Amino acid sequence: MTDARAASRKFWSVVKGAGGEPSRIWIAAAALCVVIFFAHSCASVEAGQVAVRINNVTGNMEVITQPGVIMRLPFGIHDVYILDVSPQTFHMRGDTNMSTLIVKELQVRASDGSNFAFNDTTILFRAIPGKADETLRDSGIGHAYYEWLLPYVRTILRDEFGRESTLGVSNPTTFGQAEDRARQRVNKLLGEHGIEITSIVTPRPRFSKEYEDLIEARNGAENQLAVIDSELQRAKTERDRKLAEVERDQNKVIQTKRADLEAALATAATQSTQIHREVDSYKIDKVAIGEAAKSAAKSKATELKGQLFAQYQSKQAEIDAFRNQPVERVMERLGERLKGVTIAIEPIRQDGSPQRVQLENIGGAK
Repeated sequence: MTDARAASRKFWSVVKGAGGEPSRIWIAAAALCVVIFFAHSCASVEAGQVAVRINNVTGNMEVITQPGVIMRLPFGIHDVYILDVSPQTFHMRGDTNMSTLIVKELQVRASDGSNFAFNDTTILFRAIPGKADETLRDSGIGHAYYEWLLPYVRTILRDEFGRESTLGVSNPTTFGQAEDRARQRVNKLLGEHGIEITSIVTPRPRFSKEYEDLIEARNGAENQLAVIDSELQRAKTERDRKLAEVERDQNKVIQTKRADLEAALATAATQSTQIHREVDSYKIDKVAIGEAAKSAAKSKATELKGQLFAQYQSKQAEIDAFRNQPVERVMERLGERLKGVTIAIEPIRQDGSPQRVQLENIGGAK
């Protein structure tokens, strides 16, 4: 009994501490409580995650996208839910649904009535970080938002790819346009639930064997056409090269001919200038000689005109003087003129056969 009391006193002394100081056990217990409190009051957000903190008092939902440690009040005031927003992959392949993210392959009926399928259609998606509260509210916690993919994706891809014909599906350009249309439609619907499709990867569509054979034949024809186009381009290049060479050679010949003609033209122009110079000199000389002869002729003509006028005046004076002489003097002069002249005079008969009358000059009378 005494030993029991002694042990009890020793225990309480350890608990109370020596000298009235706080016991280490109480300190350790308090520290443990603090650690437990903070452990329940904190939540860690890793890279690729977002947290949605719900205030159960006010009903407010706060989205925290920055990685790190966040605080939450205990006693049910705050609830914190972690949502994975890292890129995820959704596959449509095989004949059966394997899981939420792996479902059976996509089969499509084209606009021309033919059927085709894709061996493995891959959808890259993620939860939108800024809309984590909507994702949590519409889908629930964890990866419950995966359930939205199958109905929307399969329906919209089947609809958009079904708008194309088999030729359009085989054409990468038009098929890429169909993929863009499908992605926009899916994002418009899934965006309301906080989900985003980042990429749609589809393999080459699979047709029936007969159609595959036709596609192979068409691809072979297209390859041949590509080869022919390449040959045509090569021939065009060769033709352009030869034309360039011919043009270069002909330009060289033309330039040579042009240089020769220009030299000949320059020589002809020089000769023409020389000839014109000689002609001008000859003209000047001849004109000068002509002008001199003309001037001399004019002087001679003036002189002769003066002489003739003097002779005319002299004759006129003689005539005037002769006119004023008496008849006897005139007859005397006339006799002197007619000296040595024989005049035969025959009478005129008035008949139809007149005889010839002949006048003969005898001597030197004029």
